[in-house]
Amino acid sequence: MNETVTNFVYLIAAILFIVGLKGLSHPRTAVRGNLLGSVGMLLAVIVTLLSKQIVSYPVIIIGLVVGAAIGVVLALRIQMTAMPQLVGLFNGFGGAASVLVAGAVLIGVMNLATSGAPSPDLRFTIATVASGLVGAVTFWGSLIAFAKLQGIMTEKPLRYSGEQVVKVIVALASIAAGIWIILEPGRTELYWLLVAISSVLGVLLVIAIGGADMPIVIALLNSYSGIAAAATGFVLDNTVLIIAGSLVGASGIILTRIMCKAMNRSLANVLFGGVGAVVEQGEGQDEMYAGKVKSTSPEEVALVLQTARRVVFVPGYGMAVARAQTAVRQLTELLEKNGVEVEFGIHPVAGRMPGHMNVLLAEENISYDKLKELDQINPTFPSTDMVIVIGANDMVNPLARKSSGTPIAGMPILDVDKAQTVVVIKRSLSPGFAGIPNPLFAADNTLMLFGDGKEAVEKLVAAYKE
Repeated sequence: MNETVTNFVYLIAAILFIVGLKGLSHPRTAVRGNLLGSVGMLLAVIVTLLSKQIVSYPVIIIGLVVGAAIGVVLALRIQMTAMPQLVGLFNGFGGAASVLVAGAVLIGVMNLATSGAPSPDLRFTIATVASGLVGAVTFWGSLIAFAKLQGIMTEKPLRYSGEQVVKVIVALASIAAGIWIILEPGRTELYWLLVAISSVLGVLLVIAIGGADMPIVIALLNSYSGIAAAATGFVLDNTVLIIAGSLVGASGIILTRIMCKAMNRSLANVLFGGVGAVVEQGEGQDEMYAGKVKSTSPEEVALVLQTARRVVFVPGYGMAVARAQTAVRQLTELLEKNGVEVEFGIHPVAGRMPGHMNVLLAEENISYDKLKELDQINPTFPSTDMVIVIGANDMVNPLARKSSGTPIAGMPILDVDKAQTVVVIKRSLSPGFAGIPNPLFAADNTLMLFGDGKEAVEKLVAAYKE
């Protein structure tokens, strides 16, 4: 295929990527944006297959068939609650692909160089090193994130004496291996040494991060996979891969910054702070709860709901674990039939990935218009008759309003304590990820409905019907 035509199609694909990414910024245009991005990638794949010299089309076709089969099975079988870890795996696969492609190209180029072809230039070797280093960190970091989210390993940060020194040493070793490759590109075995060291770095970086920080980690790993892909684009001298990787890398970094801001924490604190490793009991916890926590029943909550005119649900990851979203939708429909205004307060870091709660609720056909962000919902709490908190803790903890003294100090929260009545559905009074008590549980206007989220809401639905 003519190079001019190839570049023109690449340009169209790049435009579709950008427009599609813009469409993903709003629920109403997300489906169209996803479709445009998919069309752009299809064009890029087709023109690449037609314009480049392909060694074996049958192998590529076999790969497409196998990959498509795996993708269909995953799409049909994966529950929405498991979507965060699936996204983490996708990030990892992107990193692994960059590592393997860059390594294969390096070996091929050096084999040609031994036969008299020109040696690779500096840009090529630097891009190869970047692909191997970032791609390996992404792959193994994503596997650890998957293991934490899937419950294969503990969600708590794994800390040890001198861990920061160890990370610095491993990082410097990765950089040293990369420089060695640049100085001696003919020694291709050094590339796999770089990959091995970077793999260790990826593991060390993520095992020290707690499960509740996984939304930020997933966004960051997504950015890493894009950076690795862009570097591989330079290795292959493929314009559209450079553009696509850059877009993914930039969007991941932007989302990471947004998530850090939502938690009022720096990225360095997330990566190296180890928040959640130690449960902090906090001073006066016994005094905070003793004799002040009011347990309630579904029947009592249903009676209060009968007089409510405005109700706000605040979902957390506990709702996803209990798979209570269907029961929440049923209760929402009952309330709305009785003329009750119902909305949902969504904290930016609720769940295990950005937008996790939004996706779970949208799957239940709950209108996106009812899902309100923190800045939108907070001013309405004083005029709200009842707030029902399901499986959330730190993001509704009033201690966050303090400027210091707790791991969540300064973190923006949902001001549910300002509502007339607050019902907290929770298994126990155990602390959340930050390991600190929650004075909301002992507030005068709070009722604690202890039990599994799904069962509690189902009983509440039955009691409200009566």
